[in-house]
Amino acid sequence: MHIPDGFLDVKTAVATGAAAAAGVAWAAAVAQKRMPRRRVPLVGLAAGVIFAGQMLNFPVAAGTSGHLLGSVLAAVLLGPAGAVVAMTAVLIVQCLLFSDGGLTALGANILNMAIVGVLSGYAVYRLAWRFMPHRHGQVAAAAFGAWCATVLSALACALELAASGMVPARLAVPAMGMVHMAIGAGEAVITALVLAGIARSRPDLLEAAPATATAPDRRLVLGGLVLGVALALFAAPFASELPDGLEAVAEKFGFAERAATVVPAPMPDYRMPGVPWSIAATGIAGAAGTLLAFALAAGLARVLVPRQATPAPRPSAAP
Repeated sequence: MHIPDGFLDVKTAVATGAAAAAGVAWAAAVAQKRMPRRRVPLVGLAAGVIFAGQMLNFPVAAGTSGHLLGSVLAAVLLGPAGAVVAMTAVLIVQCLLFSDGGLTALGANILNMAIVGVLSGYAVYRLAWRFMPHRHGQVAAAAFGAWCATVLSALACALELAASGMVPARLAVPAMGMVHMAIGAGEAVITALVLAGIARSRPDLLEAAPATATAPDRRLVLGGLVLGVALALFAAPFASELPDGLEAVAEKFGFAERAATVVPAPMPDYRMPGVPWSIAATGIAGAAGTLLAFALAAGLARVLVPRQATPAPRPSAAP
């Protein structure tokens, strides 16, 4: 769903960039006021694992592939503001280092996946959870929210393509919607499986955990980061090479050749330069991207969320 350079006209790129900037600024302000300091490491961990997960394209119907979006998964762990920060970090790393999403379309990609995906999916999740107020219901609600987030993000992308004159909305909306309904089913399954495991083993990591829950320890963060690196290093090279939903739609309606790269990336198409073996080149690039997404998201969260003030010692009672 990452829009490349060349698909959006100037007015659409500017408008979506402004909307994305406003959304990220809102998320930063909310995270600064409301995010507990103990969740700062989780922002980096979520970004790293989602980056790795997005490299794992899986085949869907009609010769296309899809990959994890991760917006609702991040929101259930971090809250919507923290999820926007984490997803924005992922998209920046993908764009600048791998040319996965164009620089001129970065605002649109952040708007679609980090803002529309997070906020719409989270709203659906919270509403659905009201009707199933138990732990299994939370997982089911998150899965439904993840499916909705995938479809709504795709529809936002379709409208942007139509506004740019790439394809009429009457064609773009059903085409993007239908293929991402299938991709969203995979998103829902992945989200449910991950959250079910977390709910069973570490329910304190969920966004709705009590405020008294302890911070994730270093072993948990390190273990999660190792898992993300391992996925990128050993699984990503074997991901499906079928075109994703947006690529398939672009090929179908004849504007795929409009894709361009304005600023060359150091590791284009997730290939580490100088590594002749393609499997190793992809794995190394993916591992590097996972670590960089973790570092960027954790750094942003650490800057945004103030340290809790240490209470002043009480004066000793007079003898």
